Amino acid sequence: LLKMDFLGLTTLTIIHDCLALIEKHRGVKIDLAELPLDDEKTYKEIFCRGNTSGVFQFESQGMRDILRRYEPARMEDLCALNALYRPGPIQGGMVDDFIARKHGKKKVSYELPVLKPVLEETYGVIVYQEQVMQIANILAGYSLGDADLLRRAMGKKKKEVMAEQRERFVKNAVERGYPRKKVERIFDLMAQFAGYGFNKSHSAAYAYLAYVTAYLKAHYPVEFMSALLTSETGNVDKVVRYIHECREMQIEVLPPDVNASDRDFTPDGEAIRFGLAAVKNLGPSAVDSIIEARAKEGRFRSLYHFCESVDLGAVNRRMVESLIKSGAMDSMPGARSQKLAAVEKAIEHGQRVWRDRQSGQGGLFAGVIAPDQAEPPLPEAPDWSQREKLLGEKEVLGFYVTGHPLDEYRDKVAELATHDSASLEGLSRGDEVAVCGVLSAITRKRNKEGRPWAAIRLDDWKGTVDGIVFAGAYEELGPELVVDRAVLVRGTALPEENGPARVSVKEIVPLERARVDLPRLISIRVPLGASGGRAQA
Repeated sequence: LLKMDFLGLTTLTIIHDCLALIEKHRGVKIDLAELPLDDEKTYKEIFCRGNTSGVFQFESQGMRDILRRYEPARMEDLCALNALYRPGPIQGGMVDDFIARKHGKKKVSYELPVLKPVLEETYGVIVYQEQVMQIANILAGYSLGDADLLRRAMGKKKKEVMAEQRERFVKNAVERGYPRKKVERIFDLMAQFAGYGFNKSHSAAYAYLAYVTAYLKAHYPVEFMSALLTSETGNVDKVVRYIHECREMQIEVLPPDVNASDRDFTPDGEAIRFGLAAVKNLGPSAVDSIIEARAKEGRFRSLYHFCESVDLGAVNRRMVESLIKSGAMDSMPGARSQKLAAVEKAIEHGQRVWRDRQSGQGGLFAGVIAPDQAEPPLPEAPDWSQREKLLGEKEVLGFYVTGHPLDEYRDKVAELATHDSASLEGLSRGDEVAVCGVLSAITRKRNKEGRPWAAIRLDDWKGTVDGIVFAGAYEELGPELVVDRAVLVRGTALPEENGPARVSVKEIVPLERARVDLPRLISIRVPLGASGGRAQA
């Protein structure tokens, strides 16, 4: 059965960009047509371990759990899991049954031996629409066209049409020598599974894309994660998640740097360098101007040299300030606070140098620095605290790069938190949750009765957590809602159909005040002596 979907998939761009980075940085040109589909490293390190962040169609927490249980080892496994990971098969127990059959915990059987070639690949379970068509063809002599009409009828579950098809199927199969009871049971199984049946060609195409992304992640992790981060540059939540994934993979993510960064995320040795396009307020023309000036002038020696070199028609004051706050100018002399205080003078200096160049003065006295072109020293300014630096990064990048405000509370978080932003999927309504994070957004509202409530967002190392402080809790908790405060939030899960659960907030405690409870009872076992039953000194 041929099914054609013309979709604009970001995954295709990620693969294209990754292949280009591999060729540029490693000198290896990969032909996807020659990619081995049985690569052991891809299956063992990515799929079997559930390390599928960024892997097409296999990224959700639920799918990762299934992958770890199933342990796929071939393309057919990926194809089947892609088809089965939907609400119907999951809720109907098909996935659990499928896994049990794969591992030999449940016997694989066939209603009729003639069906083994059709169902062997899926351990005797009808998974694909094409299998329904093949069974109708083999048992009842349906043409493939008639079998497709049967498939449609089963999918739509029209009683009258199904009754007609059942009568025809059973009659034809019995005439061909198959037992009536077996045939009737097979038709009923087909009708049951047809409601869940998935198109195999669709599933195979998606499974192949998943395999390609997993292969690239397994063998070229730096290039793959660079391409993945670039594809999500405008999505702060996903960038944060993928940066954490990089750290889990022992890949360092370096901050943006006007002396090293390109437009996009790129490999820098075995690390990944932030792209300048990720800095807020920097448009494409500003990024191009910086990269072109660096190619022409070499490394920017100082803030003043930077302003002399770039096109100040494309790079304005606000953009320079964003670069400083992001840490993209840390490779130049001076603290961030000093450079920020000098921005106005540096731009005036750059404009003066540009005017002199255009008037020809630079050519007339080439190699001689005019007094008004000499770089003044940076002004004295107290250095920012680590917290101030992190808040500056968050302001212009959307996330923290050189650290996280939770870092100083790492021990408390380990003791107090039961969940983090990456482990909130799959919870049931009412499950108790304790999460730690920085209050990054607070939206205060009123309900129909005029009572105040709030929607909040927490940032932790792995991403974000959304919470609701309902009116009943707001009166007590409202004063604790302060933006950029590190807090412990306790509450209950509010599951979402797609994605992690939100939290119904019952308690908020600033981490600086949060106390790790000491155990109420300590048991000490003392070995007794061989005689007298007394402890030995």
